Order: sequence, then structure tokens, then C-alpha cells
Amino acid sequence: MILDQVKSKSTYKKDTTSEKPLRSILKTVSWRIVGTVDTIAISWVLTGEIETALAIGSVELVTKMILYFGHERLWNMISFGKE
Repeated sequence: MILDQVKSKSTYKKDTTSEKPLRSILKTVSWRIVGTVDTIAISWVLTGEIETALAIGSVELVTKMILYFGHERLWNMISFGKE
């Protein structure tokens, strides 16, 4: 059963039917919220100041999305793992 899944190759058409883009967008946003809350909590513990922690979290929210987008675009130019 597991070997059958490993042997079967995934295709873009199959991927788009198994998970809709809206689901991917929602997963991305929810993960970014989790990451930002984590950053705020760590910043609060380290600084002891909620205002500073919220400022760090706010900046991090934007910069991480920009970095992730750039990371994805760079990986899109690499042929490794593509069929």
C-alpha cells in the first residue's frame, strides 16, 4: 500500500484536483499566523515588553511573506525534482 503510493507519480493535474488553490492559500495564511504568534511570544519572553514583541511580530509577518514568495520563485527556476 505504501509502496504503491511511492511508485505512483504525482502530476500537476492530479495535484490541482486533490487540493484546490483556495485551500493552499488558507493553509499558508493559517501557518503564517502560527509563525507570527510564535515570534511575538518569543520576543515577549526575551524583551519583557509586549509593545516590542508586537512590533517585531508585525515586521516579521510582512518580511516572511516576501521572503517566502522570493524563495518559491527561485525554486521554480530550479529543475531538480520536476518531471
